[in-house]
Amino acid sequence: MKRLAIIGSTGSIGTSALAVVDAHPDRLQVVSLAAGDNAALLAEQVAKYRPLAVAMATEAGAERLRATGVALPGEVRTGSDGLIAVATHPDVDIVLYASSGSVALEAVLAAIEAGKTIALANKEVLVMAGELVTAAARRRQVAILPVDSEHNAIHQCLHGHDGLHVRRLILTASGGPFRGRSAEALDQVTVADALKHPTWQMGRKITIDSATLMNKGLEVIEAHWLFGVRPDQIDVVIHPQSVVHSLVEFVDGSMLAQLGVTDMRLPIQYACSYPDRWAAPVPPLDLTRAATLQFEPPALDLFPCLGLAYRALHAGGDVPCVLNAANEVAVASFLEGRIGFTDIPRVIESTLAAHVPAPADTLMAVRRADAWARAHAAHVAVQSTTRGI
Repeated sequence: MKRLAIIGSTGSIGTSALAVVDAHPDRLQVVSLAAGDNAALLAEQVAKYRPLAVAMATEAGAERLRATGVALPGEVRTGSDGLIAVATHPDVDIVLYASSGSVALEAVLAAIEAGKTIALANKEVLVMAGELVTAAARRRQVAILPVDSEHNAIHQCLHGHDGLHVRRLILTASGGPFRGRSAEALDQVTVADALKHPTWQMGRKITIDSATLMNKGLEVIEAHWLFGVRPDQIDVVIHPQSVVHSLVEFVDGSMLAQLGVTDMRLPIQYACSYPDRWAAPVPPLDLTRAATLQFEPPALDLFPCLGLAYRALHAGGDVPCVLNAANEVAVASFLEGRIGFTDIPRVIESTLAAHVPAPADTLMAVRRADAWARAHAAHVAVQSTTRGI
């Protein structure tokens, strides 16, 4: 029996993880749950799974949870302290980080120090503090298992292979809803347009990141830290069908690819079962219905966020942290209707240009860079609404 903590249990990844628990009740047990704002759904989860600890993002959310009348296991913790309490509960074996954003960083570090296995669906943690997190994991001999479909695919392809034999990692991207659009068309994109992902059902923030290709840029940085490869060993190809989830090319020219249906329950279950494999609660991929598989290079001129991510990774230090924070601010501004779709990379590039790089080897340094970038990006976003960037 593997015992789980789920950070972000009411989101799309969190609910998929609980579906995996439902499929394997003899192998998986929920010990603790943390949610953002959805108190009603968390109350349902608490009633069904009877966790030993729960947390909400805010005290207002905790009050709504208490008001549901569900039998709670004790005090409802909130904020960063709540995430840490859920992640470090003594009965937990695996912590699944299913929430987006940078708020979970302290909880990841605390879980590593507590010796928990980390199942990571959160890109931002490694993007903003990859050096810090991976160094802590090595020191405590803690495994970080990727749940993102692309990195999970790479992990599967690398299993049993010496990293010295790897020539490059190839991350696939669907291309989002705007593949093939002109620059003029992108200027007219609405929030509703950008939230219509062609192949995946995801949260709002990650769906916008997919539309700008920043999602793939964050994954490039994440792959660097997860697999210890150089930036020039990580490539991105557009693959609209989302059947090939990623590939590894070896020094002899051979390639291994992982194929599967577009269902996040598969990589979640892989992270929970590793190194074993369990029967999956999803239909298998039917190759005869997969039709033609297309691969093409990304249009970096139309989707500059991917190039900005490579630039940040090459710069190193706290620059990826600044990139991530500026992107979060820009995406939030777009979702709120305050800037346009093509303003997102402009806000990020302006913030990167104003930043003086520094090391990111302490939590204080990471948080300082994050706070500066958020403030600067917010200012740039406000300016963009009045006179352009």
